[in-house]
Amino acid sequence: MEEERFISSIIHCYFIALGVIMGGTFIGSIGAFATGEPPLTVMRRIAKGLRIWAIVAAIGGTFDAISNFERGIYEGSTIDVVKQVLLIVFAMAGVQTALLIIEWFTQESVD
Repeated sequence: MEEERFISSIIHCYFIALGVIMGGTFIGSIGAFATGEPPLTVMRRIAKGLRIWAIVAAIGGTFDAISNFERGIYEGSTIDVVKQVLLIVFAMAGVQTALLIIEWFTQESVD
């Protein structure tokens, strides 16, 4: 039961991070188009700026992550540390997938 919930959390983290980048980038480019800026160039800039926020949003905020790390270190519960690291890694994978899709769409590298 606990493993199923954790696997579900990992999948949610991946897709939340992917959605934050994709949604923020595409909706932000509509704003750029409306103001006369080049949408594809703005898409790259927005995607670059949203990377860390997508990870934070996917893991549910930094305070939960810090408390899980603290519990893992001080109470000797290493499984909590491993789970938190896996959540962060999967959120980062979602961000990288979204950046790859945006690179394909804009035909330019997102640094």
